[in-house]
Amino acid sequence: MKKVAVLVLLILMSCKDTSTTNEIIKPEVVPNVAQLEADRQFEVYDYDGLAPLLNKTDGKVHIVNFWATWCAPCIKELPYFEAVNEKYKDKGVELLLVSLDFPNKYDTALQPFIEKNNLKAKVVALDDVDQNRWIPAIAEEWSGAIPATIIYNNDKRQFYEKSFTQQELETELKQFLK
Repeated sequence: MKKVAVLVLLILMSCKDTSTTNEIIKPEVVPNVAQLEADRQFEVYDYDGLAPLLNKTDGKVHIVNFWATWCAPCIKELPYFEAVNEKYKDKGVELLLVSLDFPNKYDTALQPFIEKNNLKAKVVALDDVDQNRWIPAIAEEWSGAIPATIIYNNDKRQFYEKSFTQQELETELKQFLK
């Protein structure tokens, strides 16, 4: 009889309800996609939307850098582009940073990167899956590797598939400022 009482006591204790009646089950928080897009500090283009930004004829010297947050050489050279942009913006130079980050990383990688690094240059994202169309349209010699840069003005255009130091970038830019 003693064994039965102990067994019943163990069963009752193991079945004890540990939940509380005031416990609130919170629904999973889903980010508001529309709000995330509205808070972005960049615009998203397909190639047709980006093309006019690559071919301006406004008398300025344009530097267009293709990069991504996952590209270490790109990240290393970005401060050089920002410095050149700051130094030469009053001399008719305009910098455009074209991110090739994947669309699913815009809000988790690209936007935080722009904010953390306080990028001053205009940043846009290229979202176009037809690389076989837009890579050769941007530059016939481009393999698609990044970083890649175009420097152009009204009558001169040069494509670079390489990383820059600040000195190298300024040297190339000065050829367009003459």
